[in-house]
Amino acid sequence: MKKKYAKDLWKYLLGLVIIIFHVLPIYVLIVMAFKSMSDSSSLLSLPEKMYTENFIKVFQAGNIPVALKNTVIVTVCVLLLEIVVGGLAAYPLSRNKSKWNGLVKGIIMGIMMIPSLSILVGVYSLLVSIKGISTLWGLILVSAAFGLPMTIYLFSNFIAAIPPSLDEASAIDGCSVTQTFFHIILPQLKPVTVTIVILNGVSIWNEYAYSLYILQKPKMYTLTLMISQYFSTGGKDLNGAAAAACVAIFPLIIAYIFLQKYFIQGTIDSAIKG
Repeated sequence: MKKKYAKDLWKYLLGLVIIIFHVLPIYVLIVMAFKSMSDSSSLLSLPEKMYTENFIKVFQAGNIPVALKNTVIVTVCVLLLEIVVGGLAAYPLSRNKSKWNGLVKGIIMGIMMIPSLSILVGVYSLLVSIKGISTLWGLILVSAAFGLPMTIYLFSNFIAAIPPSLDEASAIDGCSVTQTFFHIILPQLKPVTVTIVILNGVSIWNEYAYSLYILQKPKMYTLTLMISQYFSTGGKDLNGAAAAACVAIFPLIIAYIFLQKYFIQGTIDSAIKG
C-alpha cells in the first residue's frame, strides 16, 4: 500500500500545484478588495484592517447595478437563443442520416475552429450597417452566433442517443415535429443544457473584446467594461477593481454551486456520446 502511495505521490503534488495555481489569483483578488489604496503590504498578506469602503464606493458610483443589469440581459438572451435555435438545428441533423447532414456537421465543426477576433472587422462593419453599434441586441446576436456551433454539436450528440421510437410514438399521438422537440426531446436534454448554460454563460458573462467595440456608450457597459474603467489613464484603482471583480464573479459562483451536479453529468455524457 505504501509503495502505491509513493508511486502516485507525483500525481498528488501535481494536483496540489494546479489547485494553488487556480486558487492563488482568487485569494489575491479577495485580499486586495479588502485593502485600502494606502496599504502597501504584500499582495499575499492579509489586510491589517478589513476595509469595506471599496465595495461601498463601487455601489455608490452607480456603475455596478447598470452594468450588472446589462450583463444579465445579454447573458440570458444569448443563452435562450442558443438553446432554442441550437436545439432546433441539432434535432434534424441527428435524426436525418444523410451525407448532406454530415457535411453540415463538418462545416459546423470547422466554424468552431475560427478565432472570433479574426472576423472582427467584418462583424463590426455589418453591425454598423444595421445600426447595431451601442445596442445590447447587437452584442446578443454576435455572441449567440459564436456560441451556436458548440451548442449544436453538443445537442446533436445527445439527441442521437435518444431512441427514435419516441419520435414515432409522438407522431402517432398527433404531435408535430416542433411539439415533439419541445415536449419530448428537450426535457431529456437537461444535463447537456446545463452544461451549455455554464460553459457558454461564463464565456458571455466574461466577454470583453467584442463588447469593447460594440458597446461604446457608458450606459450600455457590461461588467467587464465597467471594471476596465478602473484602469484609466487618470490612475489605477486596483483595490476598487478587485472589489468590482468580486461582485462580478459572485453570481457565477452561486450558479455553479447549484448547477454543478448537472454540469458534471452533462460533461461526462457528452464525452461518452460524442
